[in-house]
Amino acid sequence: MKKFVPKRAVFEPSALEYPLGKKLFEHFETSGIKTQTTPSHNRVTGIPGKTPHEKYVQAKQSLVVGVRRTLKFSSCKPSAHYQLPLVTSCPGFCEYCYLQTTLGPKPAVRVYVNIEEILDQAKKYIEERAPEITIFEGAATSDPIPVEYLTGSLARSIAFFAGTNLGRFRFVTKFGDVDSLLEVPHNGHTEIRFSLNTQTIIGQYERGTDTLSERIEAARKTSLAGYPLGFLIAPIIIYDNWKEEYAKVIEDLASQLAAGSNPGFELITHRFTKRAKSNIEQVFPESTLPMDEGERQYKYGQFGYGKWVYPKETMEEIDEFFRDKLGEFFPQSVIKYLV
Repeated sequence: MKKFVPKRAVFEPSALEYPLGKKLFEHFETSGIKTQTTPSHNRVTGIPGKTPHEKYVQAKQSLVVGVRRTLKFSSCKPSAHYQLPLVTSCPGFCEYCYLQTTLGPKPAVRVYVNIEEILDQAKKYIEERAPEITIFEGAATSDPIPVEYLTGSLARSIAFFAGTNLGRFRFVTKFGDVDSLLEVPHNGHTEIRFSLNTQTIIGQYERGTDTLSERIEAARKTSLAGYPLGFLIAPIIIYDNWKEEYAKVIEDLASQLAAGSNPGFELITHRFTKRAKSNIEQVFPESTLPMDEGERQYKYGQFGYGKWVYPKETMEEIDEFFRDKLGEFFPQSVIKYLV
């Protein structure tokens, strides 16, 4: 498994007023990793790079340590009620990632040190919605696993939600470093989900992330630890032998999980916006990601803009294939959606 070790750590001065901020500063100083300061975690300067690709790579190798001041949580429909803002961005280099269009040309990895204030706000949201259950998503704009060994924020959040009656937590990852979470008391209130794809897609378009076998092994461990388990198969990309390779993903997963496992599945096909395509072509000028509009159809979304998606006939073929395969190997599981 790959371990995220940043080239530089950029600190908001107020972050040093928190125990976690002090701990991280001391860690990087003693580790010989360059530290610098920035007035705000939202306005980071000093990250090098001349071309869009260089700026992107250098940002992904930078860790910004800040204080989350906006404690009004964003909504996270349809999978959760609110985002839980623990981390922003991710050290992975997934070419298709939608964060290409939302985090700007330098998507540095950010962690927030005021975890107790964030969880206090979560508690308020839970109380406001009582007696209904309130669900929080911990990976809406990030993958929190790569920085967990530094922050411990996931473990703290899992323990927090375990102690609530009406709070639930979920997050998704492309990484397998889950050992530090296996002994955390979770009370079944945290769902850990793993994003899976064929090794062909992982090798070509998900550089900097863990292999399929590492993700499946991590899923096996979390399942044995009693966590509710879920999987995203995403993005589903059509290419030669796609059916054979996606079938193998499902078969390998079934072979590693205990008999009778019934995780939920979320299926997301590859799609892109005009803006995303432009950004991807700048950051990854040699990318082979399939983005030919002539092979897609244009579909307007719920947020007022459109995306290029697979045509109806292809979507029907994808739907039939995955329902058949998942029904064969996970007959008790639920396909929550396919988009």
